Amino acid sequence: MIRIGHRRLRWQGEAMIDHLSVQSNNFEAATSWYDAVFEPLGVVRILEFDNRVGYGPRDGMPTFWLAQATDPGGRQMHIAFTAPDRETVRVFFAVAVGLGSEVLHEPRLWPEYHRNYYGAFVRDPDGNNVEAVCHQPPL
Repeated sequence: MIRIGHRRLRWQGEAMIDHLSVQSNNFEAATSWYDAVFEPLGVVRILEFDNRVGYGPRDGMPTFWLAQATDPGGRQMHIAFTAPDRETVRVFFAVAVGLGSEVLHEPRLWPEYHRNYYGAFVRDPDGNNVEAVCHQPPL
């Protein structure tokens, strides 16, 4: 879902974005990285075929796809994944750092977005800016 402040934008009752797909120059390294950082978020591999992996919540549909690059090069994306609480953001960050990811921003509040926006940013193996974010107040 797309968020503006505390609201989620919906289109005709459905999530505005159905799924997201990125390409990787090193598919094996990228799938290993995403497998590890998704684990604390409760995201797993749902489908796999032809150098493509579809990730999503357990018992759900794939909403994030990773594929072998067919057009390798200097692309970069920002991807933000929802975390249920701030501790999960910290675990995501620790896993990513443990895998050697470049740290863009350590876990912290980002009040310029809204008062409960708590996020951490790292780079995946292809240089994408990947974030885990929690929009909930602390427990």
